Amino acid sequence: MNKKQKKWLKRILLALALFFTVMALDELGVLAGIFGEPGALYASFALYLIPYLIAGHDVLLKAWRNIRRGEAFDESFLMAVATIGAFAMIFFPETEPHMAEGAAVMLFYQVGELFQSYAVGKSRRSITALMDIRPDYANIEQDGQLTQVDPGEVPVGAVIVVQPGEKVPLDGVVLEGSSTLNTAALTGESLPRDVTDGDEIVSGCINMTGVLKIRTTKAFGESTVSKILELVENSSSHKSKSENFISKFARVYTPAVCAAALALAVLPPVVRLLAGLDGDWGTWLYRALSFLVVSCPCALVISIPLSFFGGIGGASKAGVLVKGSNYLEAMSQVQWVVMDKTGTLTEGVFHVEDIFPEEGFSEKELIEYAAMAENYSNHPISQSLKEAYGKAIDESLISGVEELAGKGVTAEVKGHKVAAGNKKLMADKTDFEGQLKEHSGGTQVYVAVDGKYAGCILLADKIKEDAYKAVAALKREGIQTVMLTGDSREVGEAVAERLGIDKVHAGLMPADKVRIVEDILHTKPEKKKVAFVGDGINDAPVLARVDVGIAMGALGSDAAIEAADMVIMEDQPSKISSMIHLSKKTMRIVYENIVFALGIKAAVLALSALGIVGLWAAVFADVGVSMLAVLNALRCLSSKVE
Repeated sequence: MNKKQKKWLKRILLALALFFTVMALDELGVLAGIFGEPGALYASFALYLIPYLIAGHDVLLKAWRNIRRGEAFDESFLMAVATIGAFAMIFFPETEPHMAEGAAVMLFYQVGELFQSYAVGKSRRSITALMDIRPDYANIEQDGQLTQVDPGEVPVGAVIVVQPGEKVPLDGVVLEGSSTLNTAALTGESLPRDVTDGDEIVSGCINMTGVLKIRTTKAFGESTVSKILELVENSSSHKSKSENFISKFARVYTPAVCAAALALAVLPPVVRLLAGLDGDWGTWLYRALSFLVVSCPCALVISIPLSFFGGIGGASKAGVLVKGSNYLEAMSQVQWVVMDKTGTLTEGVFHVEDIFPEEGFSEKELIEYAAMAENYSNHPISQSLKEAYGKAIDESLISGVEELAGKGVTAEVKGHKVAAGNKKLMADKTDFEGQLKEHSGGTQVYVAVDGKYAGCILLADKIKEDAYKAVAALKREGIQTVMLTGDSREVGEAVAERLGIDKVHAGLMPADKVRIVEDILHTKPEKKKVAFVGDGINDAPVLARVDVGIAMGALGSDAAIEAADMVIMEDQPSKISSMIHLSKKTMRIVYENIVFALGIKAAVLALSALGIVGLWAAVFADVGVSMLAVLNALRCLSSKVE
């Protein structure tokens, strides 16, 4: 409990103690003995007002302020009207006094509100625990002394010092030192990560062991920690259809209930008077007040957003960031999961498996030409070719570099025109496509030198161990799996067969991925959704097009965080099926609360209108339903993404 909630609780406890004291004095006849009749009635009226005002003065003030702003119809208004009306029953001598019920309505309403506030706070803390990654300062060394400055004031390229126990305030590269990092707040992964000289490091991690000197590569506003915090802070703005429905429902429901209560208080007495009978105003006013108390929509207004908040919180604990409840709701309806191959299902770290030079070229020459041509590319294949070459590359020997998306690169290397890439590149840049030799078992990089076929380099990409678990779990959920890859059909089909993926599309350009996803979107049933899983950088157009875009292994990737609807910070595709399971559980709890709350309220509303139950039953129906709905909503928070 926070400070405000503790103060709130003390106020409620004081009001409850006074309430039961007054009730005891009234029921035992003490007030009648002191004040006589009707003095005892007015004494109890005054005494019940004390706990009523102690507990509910803030509700009355809020109702008054809302009325002045023209926003009268909310829970505070319903409670104010119902309780003031109960006290006003003293002016109807023909009816029993109801001051105790009036005070009790306000007291138990406040008990319910405090409970809901605590539940919301508990749920919110599960998400805002991520806020602990916000750095308070950055250490800059000046004249041999460490000076603490605001992270926002540190320029790109500056050197900062991070001591053991401190948060890494900015993204950068380790210049000096080695240490172990705690990345649990970002990834949900309990295992620490080791870093040393030359390693990239992202903000938000906690330095555990050694002193690190880091050269910053991003300003604070563009750093990983800032992107994540922005995502968390904005998650509540993307509301689900269920939440939007409840908000619209409450705006219509509350005025309708007030109108119904007014009609219940006025029309029956008027009809009785016209029939020549006693109006019995007090009885019908009492029924109308009970009707108002029961009709309070707190259970729905609180429990539905709380259910989604709990679901998002459960995901965040495991390092899965959800940008809003609308995406959590959409995830529960996913029937197709479309996945990129490289970096999602496979390690994305290629290694040279074999080299097949043509006559006139050696293996060494083939690797050299390929590595130098690919020198300026950041593609995983390019990186693996440079690693296989294993030497420092003299960039003065390279010119005229052109990278063709989905095909490869061309460049002038040592005065020779070199093309390195797939069959599509060879078809575009050479006239010997028919001479290309197929080599199974991996991705083929063909190399041409001065228009002559020089040979083929075979690269292999390892399937992630977690990918087997991920696909098996999706199939158990009844999800259709589709894999997209720019690799050859042979490579794509081999990976798909090993994983058990339903369908594979290979040899794709970036635009082809969008086209295939569009086809699935156009042919699927209306209520079913399509999710796409990619690295968030190369696949941004597809991520933006599908119902749910999921960035995979996105720690430190700005593009992933911005493009996707969900971000799995750790490189674990199995969390996709876990998120589907979590979203279905969340939606099940949401629907349970809607049916339960509306069902109970409809029944008690009818009984109140008929005079079968009174204010006491109304109080317990309202507060009890709200508490049970909130407790049910908190089950979402206990859900885990494995």
